[in-house]
Amino acid sequence: MVTTHSPRTAVITGATSGIGRATAELFADRGWRLVLAARDSDALNLLAGGLRERGAPIHVLPTDIGDNAAVLALAEHALAFGGTIDLWFANVGVGAVGRFEEVTIEAHERVLRSNLLGHLYEAHAALPIFLRQGHGVFVNMISMVGFAAAPLAAAYSASKFGLKGLSESLRAEMAAHPHIHICDVYPALVDTPALDHPANYTGKAIHPPLPLVDPRRVAAAVLRLADHPRATTIVGAQVWAARIGHALAPVVSLKLIDRWFEGYFAQARPAAVTSGNLFHPPEDTPRVDGGFRKPVTRRLPLLLAGATLLAVGGAAVLRRRASRMEPI
Repeated sequence: MVTTHSPRTAVITGATSGIGRATAELFADRGWRLVLAARDSDALNLLAGGLRERGAPIHVLPTDIGDNAAVLALAEHALAFGGTIDLWFANVGVGAVGRFEEVTIEAHERVLRSNLLGHLYEAHAALPIFLRQGHGVFVNMISMVGFAAAPLAAAYSASKFGLKGLSESLRAEMAAHPHIHICDVYPALVDTPALDHPANYTGKAIHPPLPLVDPRRVAAAVLRLADHPRATTIVGAQVWAARIGHALAPVVSLKLIDRWFEGYFAQARPAAVTSGNLFHPPEDTPRVDGGFRKPVTRRLPLLLAGATLLAVGGAAVLRRRASRMEPI
């Protein structure tokens, strides 16, 4: 990785809470110049004030990444502020939970615009700058859902599968440029305030299943990519379970997940239908943690055992299918 100037400059979108906020704090402590973007200008300015007190050079720009003109303006501001853009962290993500036909088309479109088109806009703004300066790391925040789709999250799943394809295509195009890197991060479910803010069309209360990943673990993974870029970074054992299970037995694994969802919502308490943070920033105080996380020391062995059983079960299904196809 080329690092001929100091400090380096990073752009972080979705910076005010959760993974974005944790990443901004970590990069600031490492002496980076930061350009922070999110929809909520008050939250951005509050975050910037705290980071400046740590001595970090900060520039903020309220930005809706679903707006291509706004993303181009963000890139121009970042380049003027830092002189170069060394890392761009495309971190924005929103979700809508509910049966496909019960979620409004406006909600589906907003999820795709933020999660897929927005990241495409970011890459389209960042890569020409990387090509001119001869280096740069583009970090695409995806999800374990990029390996295995989630029932009741059709648009979210489509956006994450789309991001995976976008990154693979861009990596192929950048292959002739050894100092330009397209990096994907696939975390398991992360304990962030975003878990309080999804659009919910189920009519039932949603509580995230445990265990959850600490947002700071994801931030640390992004920081490592600045100096040690790699195509795929997985954070959380659950991602391996999803990836292996889906690869070996996609139909079986998705049926198991759907049955789990059905069982959960059958006993969940009623809740109001809401569009969450799809069309406007959340109103609560921005923070890193969602407050759902609990110790995982007892759950981790069970999780790994479950992943192994899923993999073995999937392999067994494939063997049975193969045996049925053998000539008698």
